Amino acid sequence: MEPENGSDGIFVFFKGDIQNMAVETDKIILRITEIMINELKLEDVTPETFDPDIDLVDEVGIDSMDLATVALVLRDEYAVRIDEDDYPKLTTVRLIGEYIHKKLAA
Repeated sequence: MEPENGSDGIFVFFKGDIQNMAVETDKIILRITEIMINELKLEDVTPETFDPDIDLVDEVGIDSMDLATVALVLRDEYAVRIDEDDYPKLTTVRLIGEYIHKKLAA
């Protein structure tokens, strides 16, 4: 359901719309985690146990080449281009998931 435009120009979201957006973002986050584990051959972790808020560079050790690899797979998966200029901002799986969700909604 699309948000309604109130008479004052403010968009009104219904509680169900916000819950649906959260569910969609959670699905994207889970899929990104699966892709990262597979592409980067991460061991001893599953999509369900991977913390989506962990810093990918400082705590997981992902470098720019790893992120570029994942970005290419995500582009194919979601038909969304991740701009290289945005890489430094995408430090967690949750941030990547929210970024993709916003691109898909645009």
